[in-house]
Formats: sequence, C-alpha cells, structure tokens
Amino acid sequence: MGALVGCAGWSYEDWVERFYPMSLAGKRSEWLAYYAQFFPTVEINSTFYRVPTQDIVKSWVDKGSKIGKFEFSVKMHKAVTHEALVEGTADKAAAQAASFQDICLKPLAEAGLLGAVLIQMSPAFTLDKEDSMERLRTLLELLSTDRFKYAVEFRHKSWVNEAGTDLKSDVLDLLREFNVADVKVDGPAFPITRSLTANQAYVRLHGRNYDIWFKDESESDYRINRYDYLYSEEQLSRWKPRIEELMENAPEVRIYFNNHGRAKAVKNALYMMDLLGIPHEQKAVDIQDQMRLGDYF
Repeated sequence: MGALVGCAGWSYEDWVERFYPMSLAGKRSEWLAYYAQFFPTVEINSTFYRVPTQDIVKSWVDKGSKIGKFEFSVKMHKAVTHEALVEGTADKAAAQAASFQDICLKPLAEAGLLGAVLIQMSPAFTLDKEDSMERLRTLLELLSTDRFKYAVEFRHKSWVNEAGTDLKSDVLDLLREFNVADVKVDGPAFPITRSLTANQAYVRLHGRNYDIWFKDESESDYRINRYDYLYSEEQLSRWKPRIEELMENAPEVRIYFNNHGRAKAVKNALYMMDLLGIPHEQKAVDIQDQMRLGDYF
C-alpha cells in the first residue's frame, strides 16, 4: 500500500472557495466525493465527541462504496480515553471501546472501508500514576487488535524517555506486544518519536501554533484556532526521510494533516504527496488569510 495521505476531516465550511468550488457551497453531502478526487483516505474526528449512530455509519459506508478505493480512519470516543482511562476504570474503558468497535468499526471493516483506529490519549493520562500501564494493558487486551489496526497518540511527556526522543522502553514493548502503532506527532504538545511498534505507521501533523496551543485564542488574533497553521515546504521536507524510513519498514503508512483552518491541511497534504512522489490530481488551494480590520488602517 505504501503511504496514504489525507486530512483530519473534510466537512469544513471555511474550505468552500479555498478547496471546494463555490458550486458546492451548501451541498455538504457532495463534499466527500469531491475530497476523494484528491485523497484516498480521511480521518474522522467527530467520533471522538459523539458515538455515531448506525445511520451515520451506514451513510459513510454508502458514500465510501460509491467512491471506490477509499478508506476512513476513525478516532476512538472520548468516554474511553478522556474519561474512563483517566478515572482509573479500565474495565469500563475496555467495555466502551468494545461497543465502539461493534457500532462503528465493524461495519466499515466489513465494507472494506476501514483504515486505522486512532486512540488519542488525554493529557491527564500520565505514566506517573502507579497503575497507568495496567490500565493501558487492560484496554489493549480487550480490543480486537488482531482484527483492526490501532494507533495510540500519547499527549503527556511522562510517556517519553529522558532523552525526549522516543517512548519509554516498557511502553514500546507493550505496544509491540499488541501490534499497536505509536502515532508520530508534529505539534507543540509532544516530541516526535521514532520507533515502529506495529506493521503499520500513523503520522499526525497538527501545526505549530505554539503560542496559542495551551490557551484560548485571542479575539484580536487573525487565526481562527490553534489548527490554523500552514507548514512551509522546508518544514515538510524535513519529514520526507522519516516517512520514507517508515515506508521501508511498514507496509502501511497513514499521514493526516489536522491543521485544517482555512484549508491549510489540504494544501500541505497535496505538497506532501508531491514530496513522496505519490501521483494525485492537481489543485490550486487559495489559503489567503483574511486580514484583520486594523491592517487596513
């Protein structure tokens, strides 16, 4: 399979005219088909906030089946990662995750449309708690890691070794035991780790708005949120050898751009495919930011 490049989501109003043509304004149901002309995969983040209904999953299956060669990666619901695991109720987390598998993952997998499953941990889930490793093990034991491709994104530096270059060795060993990928993250909150822990790799690029990452955005800031960031070609070029190394050692590598503000993810994802020599439809993406009122005076 090699590398698949896509964006974290596709249903953004501020992509209209920048990426989606004006003829599709107000036609949200047609956006995925248009998106799929350029990208073979997408990461669904809405599943983190709300477990999808059977009808919603069916709509994804119907749309994806019409597209052809396409896949959805999905994000685990927050009740698992940001509530049960943090609270220490690992059994509850595992039960909720098993339900998520049945409702969301199984139908997509049976239709041949499931990519990978993202488990994004809460920053409050830290390794310095005595039973954190056991909580994580309990979760992984009850997930169908032999059936679905899972990837874990840690968000607290207690999981990282002293050198800040990789996860701690016992954490790496646990992920390898269950063939679960360690998500490679580009963003202000976590260092970029190196080790491959599964037969697939997962990369997420969040942007580098360091100044507003851990605080509310200012009303006077022209950026719409912390994900309103455009990577430079030089910044992405530094990722090329790392991704090529992943591609040499894993048959599947998924790369998602989460810097979705004003279609910046689209522009960067297309450039990443150019860097990696992945053929794709060409598209000029106008990401020109709106100027602040004060800039006119």
